[in-house]
Amino acid sequence: MRINNKQYPIKKIVSWLWAHHKACRTQAFLNVLIGLLLVIFGLLGVDTIRSLTDIATNTQEGDIMWTAIALGFIYLTEMLLHIAQTWISAVLGVRTQNQTQRFFFQRLLKGKWNGIEKFHSGDVLNRLFGDVGDIVNLMTEVLPTAIIILVQFVASFIYLYLMDRTLAYIIIIALPLFIAFSRFYLKKMRRIVRAIKDSNSSIQSIIQESIQHKMVIKVLGRENRMINRLEQRQSLLHRQIKSRARFSILSKSLINIGFTGAYLTALTFGLFQLKDGLITVGVLMAFTQLVSRIQRPMLDAARLLPIFVNSMTSCERLMELEKLPMEEDVSPITLKGNIGIRFSDVSYSYSEKGRAVIHHFTHDFKPGSFTAILGSTGAGKTTLIRLILSLITPTEGKGEAYTSEGTIALSPALRNNFSYIPQGNTLFSGSIRDNLLLGNPHATSNDMRQALHIAMADFVFDLPDGLDTKCAEQGGGLSEGQAQRIAIARAILHPCKVLLLDEATSALDIETEKMLLKNIKQHFQDSTIIFVTHRLAVVDYTDDTITLT
Repeated sequence: MRINNKQYPIKKIVSWLWAHHKACRTQAFLNVLIGLLLVIFGLLGVDTIRSLTDIATNTQEGDIMWTAIALGFIYLTEMLLHIAQTWISAVLGVRTQNQTQRFFFQRLLKGKWNGIEKFHSGDVLNRLFGDVGDIVNLMTEVLPTAIIILVQFVASFIYLYLMDRTLAYIIIIALPLFIAFSRFYLKKMRRIVRAIKDSNSSIQSIIQESIQHKMVIKVLGRENRMINRLEQRQSLLHRQIKSRARFSILSKSLINIGFTGAYLTALTFGLFQLKDGLITVGVLMAFTQLVSRIQRPMLDAARLLPIFVNSMTSCERLMELEKLPMEEDVSPITLKGNIGIRFSDVSYSYSEKGRAVIHHFTHDFKPGSFTAILGSTGAGKTTLIRLILSLITPTEGKGEAYTSEGTIALSPALRNNFSYIPQGNTLFSGSIRDNLLLGNPHATSNDMRQALHIAMADFVFDLPDGLDTKCAEQGGGLSEGQAQRIAIARAILHPCKVLLLDEATSALDIETEKMLLKNIKQHFQDSTIIFVTHRLAVVDYTDDTITLT
């Protein structure tokens, strides 16, 4: 989903890049250093070729053999520097990208629960992979290259100027035109690139959702509809890329015509000077070498412009992602003794103008109690769980936890005192053991066996690989009921004083549910249990019942 159509000022983008440049500085510095050495050795090579030519034509004294050996040494050094440049890009480039990607991934996981829903998950993935790669390339490759281009241009121009001022002036005659055109190019290309990136995100979102909900699509017979949706988006992307290609071709053609015209003019002028004996053959040879070292930087700058624009757009998209509100980074607080949860006149709505999902709710979930929360769909049952877990904060009123030692406001710092079993299939790809260890990384095989027994999931040990049985994405390979019971076992392994279940037995049959509730009540007899459910049978095992309307 596109969040912001506004283009950020370049100054703000540069400031943001500098703030995120720390992880890239080593690679960027080494790239600049190697690039500058290449410029120096390149100019030494030009001067050595001039000397060789003038020695061979007897216009300069010197030893051809030693001068040729010096030229070979220069070429060998340039080759080694290029190898080092490739190695740095390969080794440090991956490390830099990983660090940057990890930074944004951390923000997504540690950000507030009610911020990320503004973005489609497919769009987020597109930004984490494509856009992060773009800005890392900008900071480690493009910007260092731009610095090297500038140094090479200035050094080569000075060298040519010292040889022949007129040639130097002629060769850069197209430079003002290039600078003026660049401003127009940047403005137009930023709009085109942003549209292309948004289309790519949309395509990834369609593909991702269709794969996730393949069963629903097949049952409804809407395969062709989803394929058509993808085709329409791809057609739009195709038109956008054609528009970018046309604009790029026109731009590069105009720049090349300007530079080529300047080169031919300077070359013709140089040939007339050679004919009149005003310059040597060595100077003309040096000129032909320097032309590429003066004009190539400008052509390289033209080549970098679309990369720069692409990276600027990536910066804007990541800046939007970085605006996600963050939870306060606090140390976990472990409460001692049994815990109660108390709400006092709490209201909550998901938007400023939206209706209150929770309206003036007051209740005391007493320590050690087992409470069932009933209510129709949309009555606010899951919202109440989110308030308990401090994923959201009350619009009005207050929520607090209390023990015999005192009372404390509900906050993310208390989350380690809770264990939560959400509705639906929440298993991760990997083994059953891996999923259980998420509940408690220190759990032993015996701990897992006990938790699975309480969760009515002894079937795990009848599987060929037992705890090491592999699960596909979202518990693929297991039934919904089996996956749900493993998720319950995972929550049981997590040390807690309050157990929250949100429709956690919806995939179980009545008899299995009864036995599971009996086991949970026995195992968590000193804990506070809050059970969101539609099933009235749960009420038989609870101490208290709340019906939300």
